[in-house]
Amino acid sequence: MFIGHHAVAFGTKGGGRLARRAGWKPAPLGVLMFAAMFLDLLWPILCLAGIEHFRIDPGNTAFTPLDFYDYPFTHSLAMALVWSLLGAALFRRWIVGAAVLSHWILDFVSHRPDLPLWPGGPKVGLGLWSSVPATVAVEVALFALGIYLYLRHRRGSIAFWSLIAFLVVIYIANIVSPPPPSWRAVAWTALAAWLFVPWAWWIDRHSRART
Repeated sequence: MFIGHHAVAFGTKGGGRLARRAGWKPAPLGVLMFAAMFLDLLWPILCLAGIEHFRIDPGNTAFTPLDFYDYPFTHSLAMALVWSLLGAALFRRWIVGAAVLSHWILDFVSHRPDLPLWPGGPKVGLGLWSSVPATVAVEVALFALGIYLYLRHRRGSIAFWSLIAFLVVIYIANIVSPPPPSWRAVAWTALAAWLFVPWAWWIDRHSRART
């Protein structure tokens, strides 16, 4: 899942009233973006460090040519729970921990069975990526819902709409582009996702709640 993770950040920020009713403190969009993407923010760092591994394997799934055969510290369920608890404790907001865990849940829906339940444990995944139309339909629906929830309670801005447009362009490019030349190229490019965190902070600085 790609833009579906961003949808969680937007939707969670826009659903602030529901969060407050549940007793959860609201969180800045930058924090929510960091949390919803955290597993993928950490993943390229560990890959480049030689701790986790993946390879280019065209046809691995219909949607992506990447074979995620070894990423126990970022994408196992057990470690996702650990990162979620750490996020909740660090920011003192359970909603941040929930955003971290949402990443694994969405990946569980998307991936083929390559997500370990714990490091070295059995691997699971529902395999949505086996169908490009189904993947696009689900992700676009989630993305649209996240935008709707955000705009329902927050006002849009140039910063917000420019990020939405950028994410859409990147998503389309990922679908139509040929397989990448190497796993290192993917890992280095994936580091650019860290830019979405300050971008989200910029959005918060130019956004107001709807009355």
